[in-house]
Amino acid sequence: MAVTLNKRAFNHAQELVKEHKVVLDDRDDWSEHQPSAEAENKYLEEHGFAEYQKWYLGIDDEHGEETKGRYKFPYGDFENVHRCGLIAAEVRAAQNKYTDIELAAAHLHGMLDESA
Repeated sequence: MAVTLNKRAFNHAQELVKEHKVVLDDRDDWSEHQPSAEAENKYLEEHGFAEYQKWYLGIDDEHGEETKGRYKFPYGDFENVHRCGLIAAEVRAAQNKYTDIELAAAHLHGMLDESA
């Protein structure tokens, strides 16, 4: 399985942070704040995979482009970047040795902390 940084999502997240579309929540809030499967499906129906993928820092090339399984490491709720989502992505990426994703999440986390 090759999971790599989704540069499009990274750029999208940077733009959202610059626009102050962020939630400065606590580290452990992600389990409550991450989109549900129902919310993901609704977003997909309304916006398609081109927009959906912008919310996931990782791409798993073992899955087809138009499958939810292809996109890993969510960081927001389809409106805002969540601090807790970035922390979760950073930690999980480090555990799995996906250094490019870990560093991207850490960079975005730093941007949030600077803007606070």
